[in-house]
Amino acid sequence: QLQLVESGGGLVQPGGSLRLSCAASGFTLDYWNIGWFRQAPGKEREAVLCIRSSGGITNYADFAKGRFTISRDNAKNTVYLQMNSLKPEDTAVYYCAAHRWGCPDIFGPGYDDYYWGQGTQVTVSS
Repeated sequence: QLQLVESGGGLVQPGGSLRLSCAASGFTLDYWNIGWFRQAPGKEREAVLCIRSSGGITNYADFAKGRFTISRDNAKNTVYLQMNSLKPEDTAVYYCAAHRWGCPDIFGPGYDDYYWGQGTQVTVSS
């Protein structure tokens, strides 16, 4: 059974850092593209970053540029989202999702074919 489990969320002060992990079980991440998404209370889900099986990266979000990075460790079957210089507006539930063929944006072609994790809460507050 294909499963994704996010971890690493929590409470952090503005300006702080967190590294989120997305661990896969039931399948090998090597041939999958993995995206990170987030959803803040009362807001639509938004795409953050996606890393392809080739290692190529798609950055969907201006807010992520210069602050967030995505990486993968196929040996650990895990994808990471490193978040630095966190702001209160980064508060959201962060989800990882696996896609076999691409990195579709929100409601783009193929978006329904993502497999989703359960999410991890990130709260940025003093």
